Amino acid sequence: MPKITYVQPSGSSETFEIPIGNSVMQGAVNNNVSGVPAECGGAAACATCLVYVAPEWVSRLPARQLLEESMLDNDDPKYAQLRLSCQVKVTEELDGLVVEVTAL
Repeated sequence: MPKITYVQPSGSSETFEIPIGNSVMQGAVNNNVSGVPAECGGAAACATCLVYVAPEWVSRLPARQLLEESMLDNDDPKYAQLRLSCQVKVTEELDGLVVEVTAL
């Protein structure tokens, strides 16, 4: 299973094996990662699963779809790294992905 690392704003991190096909958000929720309440359950309707993708991973992820794009703040200085974790599906290619939980 691919391993995803979730980094907290404090700098602490945890790495979990996440099943292929799950979203990065589901991995966070299933492993009780603090800071990812995922209030809408993955419907891309609340933005409570925002994460910053490590810079070296940005180009390796699928492009944002229109729904996700509409939920993001394009004034964020780290906008290129900003993703809704519910919209990022785990694949073998994402083994080693690092995301930073945003401070809501």
